[in-house]
Amino acid sequence: MRKNIVLCLLCVVFLFSMVGCGASTKISDFSGTWKQVNSKSEDSYQEAIMSGDSIEIYWISDSGENRSLYWAGTYIAPETEVDTYSWDSVNDHEKTENALLASTAETKTISYKNGQLYYEVSALGTTTTVKLEKTK
Repeated sequence: MRKNIVLCLLCVVFLFSMVGCGASTKISDFSGTWKQVNSKSEDSYQEAIMSGDSIEIYWISDSGENRSLYWAGTYIAPETEVDTYSWDSVNDHEKTENALLASTAETKTISYKNGQLYYEVSALGTTTTVKLEKTK
């Protein structure tokens, strides 16, 4: 009988130690600066800055001399480490309403896969998928 109680206690201790290991699971962190990698121009591209619960995306031109806001919206961080991820960013109209080159869409789906962020951009009747990689 004592062997069974000791065995049960050892199992409980083992299970709690496994749960404790799970508590240190890594969480994917997308915060920082992301630069477009599929631009057709060396000096014109998009750049995203993710911080806290927000994302801002800028049109960059003249090798960084000019910045124009394209998107300001929400960022919903993953709660675990992920290989793929997606969220619907909600437009912050207070920031975008007076920005000439900003999107007027209510939401923008932003995805993450293979170390890159993806989203669609439409301008002048053409839609393209922008791909960005983290720089900082």
